[in-house]
Amino acid sequence: MKGKVIVLDGLDGSGKTTQFELLKKEFDLRGILYRAVSFPNYSSPSSELVKMYLRGDFSKDVSGVNAYAASSFYAVDRYASYKLDWGNDYENGALIAASRYVSSNAMHQMVKLPKDEWDCYLKWLDDFEHNKLGIPRADKIVFLDMPVEISQKLLSGRYGGDESKKDIHESNVEYLKKCREAALYASKALGWSIVECSAFGEVLEEEEIFLKIMKEISEVL
Repeated sequence: MKGKVIVLDGLDGSGKTTQFELLKKEFDLRGILYRAVSFPNYSSPSSELVKMYLRGDFSKDVSGVNAYAASSFYAVDRYASYKLDWGNDYENGALIAASRYVSSNAMHQMVKLPKDEWDCYLKWLDDFEHNKLGIPRADKIVFLDMPVEISQKLLSGRYGGDESKKDIHESNVEYLKKCREAALYASKALGWSIVECSAFGEVLEEEEIFLKIMKEISEVL
């Protein structure tokens, strides 16, 4: 019996890392057996193309690397992780908790295409990663929705105000706004759950966001 895959995803500065740590603690407290994975897997050589892309080695402009090429960088990293790390656990019934997954390609790469090509891209992405590469489909994807204006403040705080530390995604505000639009589009098209992480221009308390996440994933546990 194969396992299940639960994904927390969101734009940079949405609080994914914090919420993912809370999720792991909750699973530990409940005695739920799981494997935690995070993408890109920067500790693996399989992420080298992703690193080169984010550094701007191929282009300092995100649009300089087309949606399909960039998507393949991330997909191959996931493939390597699945084959070398957690695939056997999944095949034997384990719950896989992932911070980012195939969904990240949808929100970060689809925006490089005209909107009338978005549906075609989503079909290609599903076929490429799940059918061609054989990466398991997620059973639940939770998108942490944080307005870009707020997430930029959080990112600046993370880097101590040093804007040069931001990668080519994080530093491009207009691109991130388009990514949020793409994520909301994909959420509706593919049935992702959306968790609002702010209200009235302010970030919600971590515990409040986490309770929303647990409510969304409860049907899978």
